[in-house]
Amino acid sequence: MKMVTRGSGNVFRDLGLADADVLQAKADLVFKISAIIEKRGLSQVEAAQILGVSQPKISALLRGHLDGFSLERIMRFLAALDQKVEIQSSTEIPARSGSGGGVIGDVAILLMT
Repeated sequence: MKMVTRGSGNVFRDLGLADADVLQAKADLVFKISAIIEKRGLSQVEAAQILGVSQPKISALLRGHLDGFSLERIMRFLAALDQKVEIQSSTEIPARSGSGGGVIGDVAILLMT
């Protein structure tokens, strides 16, 4: 019989990576960016023009190469895509919703659609 271990909900934490909460927040926000690009039918070149970066940067972002992108920069990308980004600090962080966002410790990054 195989043993199954339930994850924490943060794959980066489960892998023991430093800054796991930041990495998960970045991944959640980039997932939202990817969904917006797909929904709008944008090419990588068109998305790059909107976000003010080169097409290879968009390619790297959409393939999950997040090292070159700060959380602040990713939030600016969302703003350029007409998304309202709200940062909340509280001991009672709201549960994740389908609208996207991320949680870092006591701070929630919410996308208001």
